[in-house]
Amino acid sequence: MKLYALDKSVENVDFSSFINQYKRTLKSLFAERSNLEEINLTRGLPPFVLRDVMSCSPLSVFVPSEYEGRGGDVAECLAVLEATSYESLPLSLLVGINGALFLQPVSIYGSEEAKKSVYHRVIHQKNLGGLMITEPDFGSDALKMQTSYTETDNGYHLQGTKHWAGLTGWADYWLLTARRQNSKGELTRDIDFFIHDSHLKGIEVEEVFKNLGLYMLPYGRNKIDAHIPTAYKLEPKTNGITMMLDILHRSRLQFPGMGMGFLKRMLDEALDHCKERMVGGNSLFTYDQVKKRLSKIQSAFTVCSAMCAYTVENAKIDMDLSKMDVAANSVKTIITDYMQDASQSLLQLVGAKGYRQDHIAGRAIVDSRPYQIFEGSNDILYQQISESVLKGMRKMNISNLYEYLKDYDLSTNSAELVKNSLDFSVDVKQAQRKLVELGQVLGRVFSLEMVIRLGEKGFRSDLINNSISNLQLEINNYLASYKTEALPDIIDDYGDESDWKKFVQFQTT
Repeated sequence: MKLYALDKSVENVDFSSFINQYKRTLKSLFAERSNLEEINLTRGLPPFVLRDVMSCSPLSVFVPSEYEGRGGDVAECLAVLEATSYESLPLSLLVGINGALFLQPVSIYGSEEAKKSVYHRVIHQKNLGGLMITEPDFGSDALKMQTSYTETDNGYHLQGTKHWAGLTGWADYWLLTARRQNSKGELTRDIDFFIHDSHLKGIEVEEVFKNLGLYMLPYGRNKIDAHIPTAYKLEPKTNGITMMLDILHRSRLQFPGMGMGFLKRMLDEALDHCKERMVGGNSLFTYDQVKKRLSKIQSAFTVCSAMCAYTVENAKIDMDLSKMDVAANSVKTIITDYMQDASQSLLQLVGAKGYRQDHIAGRAIVDSRPYQIFEGSNDILYQQISESVLKGMRKMNISNLYEYLKDYDLSTNSAELVKNSLDFSVDVKQAQRKLVELGQVLGRVFSLEMVIRLGEKGFRSDLINNSISNLQLEINNYLASYKTEALPDIIDDYGDESDWKKFVQFQTT
């Protein structure tokens, strides 16, 4: 197969040729080679796979054109993620980490000196980059991270511990987050980002985790004791927390790129299997419950398509996304829930053979599951969606959910479509579980809006109508749970009088 030479620029290659060659390379690696099992079931990534993938310069879509990249067009970024995730979700995550969590932040906040060095090595030496935020004692509570830094004559000295960073031990560059330590030894509230060159040492891998899925990507615990030159500190436009929100929201809004190819693969695999598999003299495709599962996967495919279109229009590289929490959190939660649901349905449809580790259905379940956890646990993000909406309702002195959502930017059309379901007053003070359930409703209302807008652009109408019907059903189902007043509790000391064997008569011999 003819590949781009490593020293040949791809910035002027038309995108159709660029993406088609990339797809052919991925298909050759993951669908046609005889050692497919080796790629999917062994930890890490065989060197020839990374070599062939990077020879197509997929990361160039995230690099500005003035640095020999393709320009950072969001549509191209999502298309590359889609093409990658169709063949390999773990590889798509590798590309996504590099793009959304390293290259794009450098583009927006990096110094000229840092950009020139980083982008040259990414384009010409195929270097990789990652992001370290999470700490062993501070996962979702990132603002309390304990990794600290002090200023030195030549830059900054960072010390701390990070874990669960994708590409542990692999990445040539890292974005490291830390809080400044003042003269009293106290950590300030704000957070700063630094570009660390792994070749300069300063990061010791203390443990490599045996992650349940995503075998291709190494994760672990890292001890940080690094010295960073002055020019390699990212410069926020306002403050570090706002910069972090912009980075995370930008990444979450690009999750549909990874979800797109994955969901299309789940749908294709499910359709092919159900049409070919005969049960009781008929193909699985003719059974009503099977059609229900297929319809939901297909609906997820359409929702993801709508989210991709939304991201392209609303998350361009020159836009500040720090305040787009509702949209970003809705996109991330809904699409990752759909990815897990689709993989579960595929496994159910395929049956026992799908439970084999070397079958795509089983791999899809364990590989897509962490998407609901990393970059913000979905439970927390659903709660935050509700809190943001309720805050807006309080400011406008509106208690009726429909009255607020009908004029809200993310639901002007969808609120009207499900008006009867949303026409009720909301209590601003609710149990956390209710905030999560309300967030699940709101996320789907906002997804419905994106689907409607995609339909107005001319997207296939039968797919749009199918997705609208599925979303309406989901909204009503989640609302039924939300409106249920029962709040079951947990019994802490449950051991007393709870052994079933004490309450039955054993047969004696």
